[in-house]
Amino acid sequence: MSNATGLLKGVKVIEFTHMVMGPAAGLILADLGAEVIKVEPVGGDKTRRLRGSGAGYFSMYNRNKKSISVDLKSAEGKEIALRLIDDADVFIENFRPGALDKLGFGYDDLAKRNPKLIYCSEKGFLDGPYSHRTALDEVAQMMGGLAYMTGPPGRPLRAGSSVIDVTGGMFGAIAVLAALQDRQTSGQGRHVSASLYETTVFLVGQHMAQYAVTGSPAAPMPARVSAWAVYDVFDVQNDEKVFVGVVSDGQWKAFCEAFDLKDWAQDEILAANNERVARRDQIIPRLRDLFMGYTKQELMEKLETVGLPFAPIQKPEDLFTDPHLVESGGLLDMTIPDGGEIALPAMPVSIDGDRPGLTLNPPEIGEHTGEILSQLGLSSNEIEDLKARKLIDQPTNGDHIQAAE
Repeated sequence: MSNATGLLKGVKVIEFTHMVMGPAAGLILADLGAEVIKVEPVGGDKTRRLRGSGAGYFSMYNRNKKSISVDLKSAEGKEIALRLIDDADVFIENFRPGALDKLGFGYDDLAKRNPKLIYCSEKGFLDGPYSHRTALDEVAQMMGGLAYMTGPPGRPLRAGSSVIDVTGGMFGAIAVLAALQDRQTSGQGRHVSASLYETTVFLVGQHMAQYAVTGSPAAPMPARVSAWAVYDVFDVQNDEKVFVGVVSDGQWKAFCEAFDLKDWAQDEILAANNERVARRDQIIPRLRDLFMGYTKQELMEKLETVGLPFAPIQKPEDLFTDPHLVESGGLLDMTIPDGGEIALPAMPVSIDGDRPGLTLNPPEIGEHTGEILSQLGLSSNEIEDLKARKLIDQPTNGDHIQAAE
């Protein structure tokens, strides 16, 4: 396995994270080539054992990372972690405020030991009146306006993925990259933070701006007044659906020609977008009847030929066989913890035509404990002693012990 885009080669990241937001920040750096070491408690990150909607969290957000499992509350475990951090470029954490300070891993403590360290805190809220609160993706979506905008009026609804956790992780990674660039000239580390609540507010900023510009509150998306007359999901044959958009006057003309809508093509009033929006109640019913004469494939092929925006309504499980993703390298084949093969989404960027790839499968608990401890200079006897005292986890077969004698 290789990562063709290893732009962050030589950058060492220590990660004290769980769930989604913190691991997502580390994933981005790992996919870009950084060495990311995930420090897990003995017994492993509890995220590994989530079920229901959380069953895929660990596999999705922890590839390309190494795992060391140590008891941070023990003197030996704490010393191991501190030695790793002493030699690191970046530290990422997403624990509740004050939790790591009590263990001796707060920013002030680590910055004294390693002044060049970029310390990244992924939080519920940035500093302010709410900073003491416990937050989750759903909490942030509810209080940040996103749930209100997603559901129909009177029925706030969270988005259908952990969108705030993931984008909050992205903003954390962006801040880390900026701090690494600054360190090249300043020589100093920084404490950067990203948060769930402020991330949500940033994402709904367009709706805040709409209110500021127009004086009218933005309506929830299901009840919004669209900026375009044709921008909807339509029923087609066999109980299937297709989204169709016509978002410019040129597209409207091409659309009318393609579907033989001669009266609309010759209507000078309908040639202007705002006039079409005003007559949407006349346009949409006719199109619903028209599209019911097509199968999904027939309609999509016609729209693709014309060059109009369209989309099939796909489920997440449909994406495993999506031809574009399969053929373009958009899915990475990997082995997940406890066995099993799966293809999961690559990072959605391309660098010189290459997609960030897979260097390490999502790790087993403590999969690299022996390897990492040996690099710190511990002997095989010392490693075995830590294991016997249940201060570390490592694979039972010992494959990863390469102790320094």
